Amino acid sequence: MNEPLKQLRTEFRACNLCEAICGLEFKIEGPKIISIRGDDADPFSRGHICPKAVALKDIHEDPDRIRRPMKRTGKDWQEISWDEAFEFAAGRMAALVQENGNNAVAFYAGNPSVHNLGHLLGIQQLARLLKTRSAFSASSVDQLPQQLTSLLMFGHQFMIPIPDIDHTDYFLILGGNPIASNGSMMTVPDVAKRLKAIQTRGGKVVVIDPRRTETAEIASEHHFIRPGTDAALLMAMLNVIRSEGLMKPNAALPLKNLDQALDAIAHITPTIAAASTGIAADEIKRLARDFAGSRTAIAYGRIGACIQPFGTVAQWLVQLLNIVTGNLDREGGTMPTNPVIPITGPGTRPGHYAQWKSRVSGLPESGGEIPVAALAEEILTPGEGQIHGLITMCGNPVLSTPNGRQLDHAFESLAFMLSIDIYMNETTRHADLILPPTSALNHDHYDLIFNAFAVRNVTRYNEAFWARPGDERYDWEIFSGIGAKLAEKLGREFTPMPALQHIIGGMLKKSGNREGTTMESLKAAPHGIDLGALKPSLASRIETADKLIDCAPAPMLADMQRFNRELLDSAPKSLHLIGRRHVRSNNSWMHNYHRLVKGKARHQLLMHPDDLASRGLISGQVIELSSRIGKLNVPVEATTDVLPGVVCLPHGWGHDREGARMAIASAHAGASFNDISDDKFLDAISGNAALNAIPVEVRAAG
Repeated sequence: MNEPLKQLRTEFRACNLCEAICGLEFKIEGPKIISIRGDDADPFSRGHICPKAVALKDIHEDPDRIRRPMKRTGKDWQEISWDEAFEFAAGRMAALVQENGNNAVAFYAGNPSVHNLGHLLGIQQLARLLKTRSAFSASSVDQLPQQLTSLLMFGHQFMIPIPDIDHTDYFLILGGNPIASNGSMMTVPDVAKRLKAIQTRGGKVVVIDPRRTETAEIASEHHFIRPGTDAALLMAMLNVIRSEGLMKPNAALPLKNLDQALDAIAHITPTIAAASTGIAADEIKRLARDFAGSRTAIAYGRIGACIQPFGTVAQWLVQLLNIVTGNLDREGGTMPTNPVIPITGPGTRPGHYAQWKSRVSGLPESGGEIPVAALAEEILTPGEGQIHGLITMCGNPVLSTPNGRQLDHAFESLAFMLSIDIYMNETTRHADLILPPTSALNHDHYDLIFNAFAVRNVTRYNEAFWARPGDERYDWEIFSGIGAKLAEKLGREFTPMPALQHIIGGMLKKSGNREGTTMESLKAAPHGIDLGALKPSLASRIETADKLIDCAPAPMLADMQRFNRELLDSAPKSLHLIGRRHVRSNNSWMHNYHRLVKGKARHQLLMHPDDLASRGLISGQVIELSSRIGKLNVPVEATTDVLPGVVCLPHGWGHDREGARMAIASAHAGASFNDISDDKFLDAISGNAALNAIPVEVRAAG
């Protein structure tokens, strides 16, 4: 008998793989995805699609994806039931807490956690149950300086001013590459067309970066800068604007200590900054005048301006530049998004800073998290508060955080390790138990965080394409299953999470169903709802104790002594390493899909021809790249797209660790940037890892 024909259906969904949240159109036949294309009817992404979108199909169908609980048995693994897994995990963690205290069990949340509401909320629920201060995440190898700057200046770590890219006349990008990243702390699908539109209407896009990036290629101007010196450039620009009478702060904003802030940096002239940055003094003056003279302008410092030794100071100066030119909280400048489900304001957690410090190195907490650079030492150093158990969630810190080899060693020493993850990767191979959430396409989706960082006010809810298989579990079910068992053993209270649909509906009601948005209206709008352009709102939303914007936070002023001592120390004495990303890659976890890794290898070291020649090296050979903490061998490629004195290696590769089970990734292993990134090379204020400007040496391998 012939099988009945399966009906082809069309579904719409926002992509959850990066911050752009592009709308996608899926053609589905039974249990199979037939095609994925951009959703032309999505008012925000406007049909845009990047190469990563096909990975939604590849992840869903990946034979390497774990689907049921996996328990370690010596060097082997066995599948166990969910009930057995929850009991085992809770029993081991409860014993560690009872014997060693709450802080004995730590957790690490990786980047994908933020893209999945069930995971994001489940982490918070489990953390409250554990009552541990041993909390770590990918934030401290990424955007922590931005969050901390917003906390200290505006009173809330998520009150982050977002570029009004669609209405600006001048877009200054420091250390950002939105063509490759699709935004980043700026949810902006279809960014290439939006950048082009600035130039079409007579405006400018100006990129400051040690590498001629994909964004620099289409910009109006690109200026090479020595890694880690963005703060000097910004100080000099601010001083030109102040000395030439070009300041025009927004009178609607309640500012305090602006003169104090500007006085603290007044000694950094364009001439002094030129010696540090490598950008000529006259060019610095012109950049300052052009920025101040534009009708509207945006200063945007992204990951390259965060992951450096003066990341928090640089982010503070970005805000000052927008403030003194009147571009903070104005159309065409930067404004906080006003989402229908707010993550700032009444009922949210503004965050805090340095209320406690890490046990070994004394690094400050921020928003309840310890910088991840301290994770290994907190595991390896004996004493009260030592970490004995670890939960990793959607993360691969061995490849994505500093000194990965040390983390390998640390994870081997743990008494118990649980990983909530869909892969046996370079980190989860150390676990005693791996619990895999179901495919993202099997559960409902609402992007709480990136709607709140969008360049327009938008909202969208998407229901699952299929019910989850009976032997799989949603991420929120996993957290609830562990939590219920753990609470029972610890004698603590715990309330399991309801289904996401009920949570989102409750959030909408709590926020007053703003703009008439309800679960019913969201479900009736599969392409998403556009709620309009950003509007000035910061003045009424400031959450500092005195309701004033603090232009001179004490930690930034205190760090000026270190800045004067270290950054102004003449020309660099060695090569400096920076990272890079590619539009077909996303940190450490998107290398197991053939369509995303095919073609020319892209994990080689980039180096200027003059630097190669001076060392007797040639393009294409394998070289040894070394830092204070280690060395690795990697092919080198000559290019004038990097500044002399700079070498550039992508982050997230190194898939050659024994025990990982990701076949395609291991066949394209590359070298791990974080085998030579230094866990002691940090931004002093935040403790954020300084993954750019790392001093390195290059020589012939062997």
